[in-house]
Amino acid sequence: MPALAMIGTARVVLGISGGIAAYKAADLASKLVQLGATVEVILTAGAQEFVQPLTFEAITKRPVHVGVFEPWTERSSGHVSLANEADILVVAPASGNTLAKLAVGMAGDMLGAVALSTHAPLLIAPAMEHGMFHHAATQAHLQTLRDRGATHVGPEHGRLASGMMGDGRMAGVGTIVGAIRWVLGRGGALAGRHIVITAGGTREPLDPVRYLGNRSSGQMGYALAQAAIDRGATVTLITTVTALTPPYGAATTRVETADEMEAAVKVAVREADVLIMAAAVADFRPTNAATSKMKKQEGQAGLALQLERTPDILANACGENLVKIGFAAETEDLVENALKKLESKGLTMIVANDATATIGQAESTATILWRGKPPEQLGTMAKVDLAHEIMERLVILTAGDQ
Repeated sequence: MPALAMIGTARVVLGISGGIAAYKAADLASKLVQLGATVEVILTAGAQEFVQPLTFEAITKRPVHVGVFEPWTERSSGHVSLANEADILVVAPASGNTLAKLAVGMAGDMLGAVALSTHAPLLIAPAMEHGMFHHAATQAHLQTLRDRGATHVGPEHGRLASGMMGDGRMAGVGTIVGAIRWVLGRGGALAGRHIVITAGGTREPLDPVRYLGNRSSGQMGYALAQAAIDRGATVTLITTVTALTPPYGAATTRVETADEMEAAVKVAVREADVLIMAAAVADFRPTNAATSKMKKQEGQAGLALQLERTPDILANACGENLVKIGFAAETEDLVENALKKLESKGLTMIVANDATATIGQAESTATILWRGKPPEQLGTMAKVDLAHEIMERLVILTAGDQ
C-alpha cells in the first residue's frame, strides 16, 4: 500500500459513539494533539449524551462535527472533505449500535457518511457490555469490518459500567495511540524491512536474589522500536526487565541475562535485515552463581567475586546482508573508542554517547559514525527524537536494497 503519514503530520478523524467510555476519548484526542496530529472530532447523537462538543473544541482547537447536514462552505464540504482529507478514521469508543451501522454501511449521521465515503484506513475500539460484545451479531459485524481491512483493538477484560466483570472495556488510550501509529506507518520508508532491536540492561545473577546490572532504562531501544514501526518496519524487540510498555505492533521477547539475549538474537536475525543493539549488555558475569542466598558471616571483611566474560552478541551476530548498528557508551575517548567498535564488530553504523550523561536518562548527546564518513555530532535531544534521527539514516543505508 502507499505510504500514509506518521502521526506527527497526520489528519485523524476521531468518531465518538455513545457509551460511558466516551469520556476516555477526550484523553485520546489530547494525546493525538500532543503528538502533532490534526484531530477532527465527530460526535454521534449518543455520544453527546455523555460528552459535550466544547470539551473537544478546547482540546483540538477545531470545530466538532455533530450533524451530517452541517453547512458547506468554500473551504469545507462537510462529510466529503472530512472523508477525502483523512489519513485515518478512528472510532473510539465504538458501541454495538455503531459497529452495526458501520458494517451495514448506513450513512444517516456524520460518522456513517464519512466512513462510507473515505478511502482512509479504519481503526475501531469497541466498548460495550460483555453480553453485547459476545453476541453473534456483534461478532459478525466485527468480522465484516475486519474483512474489509479494518484494524480492531480491544476491548479489554475488566470491571464494566454495570459493575460486572467481563469483556467490553475500551482499550487503553496508549494502546489505541500505538495502533494508530502502526496503521499510519504501513507503507512507510522501512516497509518490508525486519528490524531486530535490543533494549535494557542485562542482569547477571550472583545468587537467587542479587545480580550484577547497570542503570539502563531501555528508553533508547523502545524509542527505536516505535520509530521503526512509524516507518512501516516489522519489529522484533528483545528486551530485559523494564517498566516500559513495548510499542504496539512489536513482537516482543523478554530476556534477563546476556546468554538469554544472545540466544534470542541468534534466532531473530535469521530472517532480519537489520540488528540494532541498543541494550546495555554486561561485559562480565559471576563465574559461578550461588544457588542459595549469600549471607555475610560474622567477622567477614569483604567478598571476592570471580568474573568471566559474557558473549559479544553484536560481533557474533550474523545473517545474509545483515546491517548491524551498535551503541558505544563511553566515559572517555568517545570517538576513538567508538571507531574501534565500528571496525571490530563489523558494524555499518555506531551511535556514541557519554555513558555518565546518557544511561538511564531521557536525553542523549550523540555522535553518529558511519563507515567512510566523518563523525556526525548531534545536539542534546530527547531519546525519542534521537531514535527518529537514527531511523532516517537507516532509511538511507537500506535504500535500494529491496
